[in-house]
Amino acid sequence: MQEAINSQIPEAAIAEITQLLSHDELVVKIKRKRKTKHGDYRLLPDGKHQITVNESLNKYRFLITLVHEIAHFEAFKKFGRKIKPHGKEWKSTFQRLMLPFINPEIFPNDVLPLLAKHFRNPKASSNSDEKLYLALKQFDPPSEKSFIFEVREGETFLAQNNKKYKMGKKRVKRFECLELENNRLWLFNPNAEVDVIGDAQLSSKKVG
Repeated sequence: MQEAINSQIPEAAIAEITQLLSHDELVVKIKRKRKTKHGDYRLLPDGKHQITVNESLNKYRFLITLVHEIAHFEAFKKFGRKIKPHGKEWKSTFQRLMLPFINPEIFPNDVLPLLAKHFRNPKASSNSDEKLYLALKQFDPPSEKSFIFEVREGETFLAQNNKKYKMGKKRVKRFECLELENNRLWLFNPNAEVDVIGDAQLSSKKVG
């Protein structure tokens, strides 16, 4: 498994990651792409701890996600099971573990200042940091999807949950969108990725 992990992260990060994963009770699994999460951590019934990370992530996002989940493991070991999943104990642990990786040997120079700013107060998901998300996105394989902020008001799009929405107005940082099936309003983050549906395509689907 260590070789599989090494192939997913920047070469300069391998030694530090190998050290962080050197626990007999810690199990790491690489999973196929999941729409709702990049990775997760949980305590198994046998007392071992399991981390999973999506194999589809680019090497920089994979590294951040892996350290994110290792921080859950480390916080559990130090503070116990009663802490909040992304509370102050996890945040301080995540900050400490990420510090050795925030250097130009591992991350591109244009990403470093965004990482440094993000880790002053890390969020539950790096996706919520719009600037950092877009900076990391440039290292993903080419995609035909659009970001929500690129969709014009009134256009229809298909979200990752396979439901259709009509683009509405921007509310401060998020966008108001109407779910067409039940006319409920939802708020989308600007960096959510969607498939825009043209009027002709939408009409043909309704008729068919």
